Amino acid sequence: MTTTHTALDATQLRELIDSGSAPRLLDVRTPAEFTTAHIPGAYNVPLDLLKEHRAELRDHLDEDVVLICHSGARARQAERTLAGIGLPNVKVLTGGMVAWRGAAGPVTEGAPRWDLERQVRLVAGAIVLASVVASLFVPGAEWIAGVIGAGLTAAALSNTCALGMLLSKLPYNRNASCDLDTIVGHLSDASPAGRRS
Repeated sequence: MTTTHTALDATQLRELIDSGSAPRLLDVRTPAEFTTAHIPGAYNVPLDLLKEHRAELRDHLDEDVVLICHSGARARQAERTLAGIGLPNVKVLTGGMVAWRGAAGPVTEGAPRWDLERQVRLVAGAIVLASVVASLFVPGAEWIAGVIGAGLTAAALSNTCALGMLLSKLPYNRNASCDLDTIVGHLSDASPAGRRS
C-alpha cells in the first residue's frame, strides 16, 4: 500500500468541504483547545492519545484524513505517527487553526481556553523569571533558566515539546469524554450527521 503525505492549505480544505467531499478531519490538539474552537465536523484525537493508540485508531481511518492543530507542528508529528502504520491519504492543514481562521473558515466556538503553545510560554517564562530572581538570593539558581533555555532550543530544533506534552496531561487540558472508547465510537459512526460539530 502506498502512503501519500501532503499539505493542504485552508482554501483547498474549504473547497473540499464546500464540495461535499470533506475528508475526515482529525484535530490533534488538547480537548481544551478543541472545545475553545474547532472546524465543524472535526474529531478531537489528542496527539498523545493518537501516538499511544495508533494501531487501534488505524482501523477507523481508512479514508482521506486531514490533520489539524494550532499551527501545524503537532499535526506533522501525528502525520509521522500515522505514516508509521501505513495510513494512506494523510494530509496536514498547513498553518493549522491559525491559517484556517486567517482564511475566514467556519469555526465552532466554545468556552475560551489558552492554547497549549501559550501555556508553554507562560510556564517557561515564569520558571526563567523566578530562577533569575531567586539567583539574587540563592547562588546557582540562574542555571535553572539555562536548563529551560536549553529545553526550548531542543524543542525548536526537534519540532517537539516535552513541556507541552506534559502540560497536555493536566486536568485543565483534559476532557472526560476524550478517551479511546469515546473517540473510536465517534470515528466508527460514518454518517455525516453523526460527525461532531
